[in-house]
Amino acid sequence: MSLLRATSTTPSPDGKPRRFVFVLLENFTLLSFASALECLRIANRVTGKPSYDWTMIGEGGATMSCSAGTQFQLDGDLGDLTRDDVLVMCGGMDIQDATTKKLLGWLRREARKGLPVVGLCTAAHTLAKAGLLDGKKATIHWENQDSFSEEFDEVELTKSVFVVDGNRMTTAGGTSSIDLMLKIIADDHGEEIANAVADQQIYSSIRTDQDTQRLSVPTRIGVRHPKLSQVIQIMETNIEEPISPSILAKDVGMSTRQLERLFRRYLNRSPKRYYMELRLQKARNLLMQTDMSVINVALACGFASPSHFSKCYRAHYNTTPYRERGSQSARLSI
Repeated sequence: MSLLRATSTTPSPDGKPRRFVFVLLENFTLLSFASALECLRIANRVTGKPSYDWTMIGEGGATMSCSAGTQFQLDGDLGDLTRDDVLVMCGGMDIQDATTKKLLGWLRREARKGLPVVGLCTAAHTLAKAGLLDGKKATIHWENQDSFSEEFDEVELTKSVFVVDGNRMTTAGGTSSIDLMLKIIADDHGEEIANAVADQQIYSSIRTDQDTQRLSVPTRIGVRHPKLSQVIQIMETNIEEPISPSILAKDVGMSTRQLERLFRRYLNRSPKRYYMELRLQKARNLLMQTDMSVINVALACGFASPSHFSKCYRAHYNTTPYRERGSQSARLSI
């Protein structure tokens, strides 16, 4: 594994650069972090002056590994920041494990200073755990949305690529860091500078906080049929209380038999089977990402009894929910 260290810009004689403090959490996502950092570097080049400065810190102050295994040399431990700093939490895999009590205590203390706090990728979980998103809008990677919704019902979760709510900012991960940073750069230096930064990155489709993070249903399933897409969208938003195929068919103006044929033709499975797979996928996310009991997971995914849930889960994943939870716990303890 290689060892990398960030370099920052030299302070400008005409004014102090805006400093971004990147807090790297264990198993952070490299793409989200690098996308944000590159925007700052290129902004300095485009403006022709050190408009931004940055540093990397983390718990322990020595090194931190990203989810790809590469280690980064940190510039320091969790220390005191100023109101002028922008605090950027960089999350990734196993965010619950990376969100330690020490980190939460430090984050709460620094946030009380009133500085902007950003959560990249899954770091919205850390911000929410610290109580920094209570009563605010936020986003998180789509794979973590189910577990986040179950744990933090006081946060208004959206499916946007990024969200800015006051001095709290969150992104969905991946290249959404670019979109947020371009907005920040535009606010600081104007749209022309932000567009120039995007051009340097060959980033031709700048997204706003109105854009959603996942592909549309037709793109995801590879089928462009409006009624099929509509039914799937209804299914995805009604997991806890599943709707019968007959009602689904009626909602889109067709018979149950027509709906069955539609699913068989395009997805090679019945509506009931497809719905079951959606529910089991959510159940697996909750088992892997939360401490919810198996019974509560079953109820959250529309199963009336744990035994029926376990039977369906085993048939689909070839293991029981209890063993799935056990294997996840064993993996995190390694």
